[in-house]
Amino acid sequence: MTSAPPSAERSRMDGPAEPHRRRRMALALAAGGLVLGVGAIVTLAVWNDSEFATGTFGAGSFDLQGSTDGTTFTSDAAAPGKTLTFTIDADTLAPDDVVYAPFAVQLSGTSTNEAAVTVENVIGGAIGDDLTYSLFVEDDFGATCSAAAPPTGAEVVADRAADATGTVDVFDLTAAGTPVNLCFVVTAGAIGQGEAGTITWEFAGTSGDPLP
Repeated sequence: MTSAPPSAERSRMDGPAEPHRRRRMALALAAGGLVLGVGAIVTLAVWNDSEFATGTFGAGSFDLQGSTDGTTFTSDAAAPGKTLTFTIDADTLAPDDVVYAPFAVQLSGTSTNEAAVTVENVIGGAIGDDLTYSLFVEDDFGATCSAAAPPTGAEVVADRAADATGTVDVFDLTAAGTPVNLCFVVTAGAIGQGEAGTITWEFAGTSGDPLP
């Protein structure tokens, strides 16, 4: 009897094992691929969060008020405004006469900003060409604003011609409802008999920093 060569027999014995080994390797690689795939999906799951900020905005209010008695304050947005009360009759002046009138200016209680205040004078009629005025800031309303008790406070306008143009910086208002007391001093120059006219003063405020 003739036997098969050893090499051929070994080949037949090894033959069925080789495909089985390859199949196991393929399954292992496939399993590894699945594991890698699952890992890739997990890395896509991230946390999200947000934070917001909102600003609220509005305009403040700003209002100048005047008073001829130091007690009642109201606003006059247009000329002629309030009528000053002079210590002697300002409508019967003679040359070199001096007349006095108190006035006060404040921010209204609802104002939200400080004010830098200027004054401007405008004349009407012939007499204004021969008048000058000064303006003083006083501690108390009307207490020192007469020939008997002339003003002693800061002189913010000095001997200004009533027909002069432009504005003059006079004072700041830094608290609502707190008046600045003033004294007008008007001096007659070489006025002619029968002359008449007016001086209108405009106090104008420019808003500044917010009030505390």
